[in-house]
Amino acid sequence: MDPAHRELFDRLERFYDAVPRDAARAEEHGALVLFARDGAGWPFYARPRLDATAPPSLADVHTVRERQRELGLPEAFEWVHETTPDLLATARAAGLSVLEAPLMVLDPGATPADPATLTDVPVRVLDPDAPGFALDVAARRAVAAVGFSAAGTARGDAGPAERDAAMTELDVAALDEERARIADGRRISAIAWTPDDGALASGMAMRVDDIAEIAGVATLPAARHRGLAAAVTATLARTLRDAGTDLVFLSAGSEDVARIYLRVGFRRVGTACIAEPTALI
Repeated sequence: MDPAHRELFDRLERFYDAVPRDAARAEEHGALVLFARDGAGWPFYARPRLDATAPPSLADVHTVRERQRELGLPEAFEWVHETTPDLLATARAAGLSVLEAPLMVLDPGATPADPATLTDVPVRVLDPDAPGFALDVAARRAVAAVGFSAAGTARGDAGPAERDAAMTELDVAALDEERARIADGRRISAIAWTPDDGALASGMAMRVDDIAEIAGVATLPAARHRGLAAAVTATLARTLRDAGTDLVFLSAGSEDVARIYLRVGFRRVGTACIAEPTALI
């Protein structure tokens, strides 16, 4: 691996390790670290320890899965293949299915595409001080729930009605956490929105210092093939760049999804592995 790529992957490793630490406790099990969140919120994953001197073993994976079941957590593992290549075979030997997702970075020399050239639907970044912030966050989450329940890029029937049915009211603690993360720059959320149909696509970014990951980009199936996912991604990428973030990356769910991000200015640099029990994939 050339030095430039080694530096890139080292930075990604530090990011993946840092993101959960302010919301979860870290438990070390052999060459793996399990991030276990206390209370409500997105459950985290297990991944290779930064300071591990050997790749995770089959015994390490079994131990973590037992602990995840004990805590009622998803049996989820994430890692970068180029950094920990041996874990792919180990995870499969443990009975896990592994999604090999294109890992993409925003080209440092490229200006992210103008969202207005990608779709005619306006995209806006959520403002924690806006009166409708709570509704916007609920809509962002509901779009993601409906969109990811019909993974891929194909159009479908689920639209605003299904989004509205999936909306839930956020409790005060969750809303306060969302506000705080946006206010201090750790999170950015965006939605593609029209007055008639409401939120049609959404996405978010998680930021640690000068590195950020764009994640959760989803479009209602009935609104697909209108450039909405690309426009949401471009809006987040531009906002991050304006905030001084010099490394922006994401993982695409498939090669078809990756082509959406190519339009924005991302390029593939590796493979992000996401492993779960076979029955859950």
